Amino acid sequence: MPLPPKAIKSLADLKTLQHKLAEQRERETAAAAARAAAEKKRLAEQDLFARAIGATQPLRRKAAVPLAPEPPAPIPVQHQLDEERVLRESLSDEFDVTTLLDADDAMSFRRPGIHTDVTRKLRAGEWSIQRQIDLHGMRSDEAREALGAFIRDAYKQGLRCVRVVHGKGLGSPGRQPVLKAKVQRWLIQKSETLAFVQAKPAEGGAGALLVLLAPARR
Repeated sequence: MPLPPKAIKSLADLKTLQHKLAEQRERETAAAAARAAAEKKRLAEQDLFARAIGATQPLRRKAAVPLAPEPPAPIPVQHQLDEERVLRESLSDEFDVTTLLDADDAMSFRRPGIHTDVTRKLRAGEWSIQRQIDLHGMRSDEAREALGAFIRDAYKQGLRCVRVVHGKGLGSPGRQPVLKAKVQRWLIQKSETLAFVQAKPAEGGAGALLVLLAPARR
């Protein structure tokens, strides 16, 4: 820091001031030289980069990456097919089965092409019962829907022999098994049904049917 003019009282003070001024000029010169060297280096690197990439042109528009639209939701084809099938398989209470039932005590049924040995073995218990449904006490429309769903599910799972309990009609007006005749009609209308017979006394007797289902398609 130079001495103020009024502080200079001797030759020694003058020399001290000169020495400090010289040091300050050296520092300023060194700083200026450093700045110049840094700027020279920056320009050289910029020039090197420009020569490396060659001539350039500004972009005329913003770069954009086209995005694919979201795919549509998958169509539940199998669900639609199942619903259409249910509509096609609407079970009728007016379906006449009298000419399709075998004229035996149990009024059994076997689809055309099915040998009588099938119903004989079914009646003899040679087919193991794999599942059952109890329709006893249901209203007619409830029983129809429940039976249709039960047969469809059993068929899809590859079951072959099931039991359908419809009751003996002891609580119905006139003590007539109204639901039994309807269950026979409904089962015959189901394409999955190959045959059915009245259950043995130990398995429900006149209040139940043993139903043989077709093999599931793979």
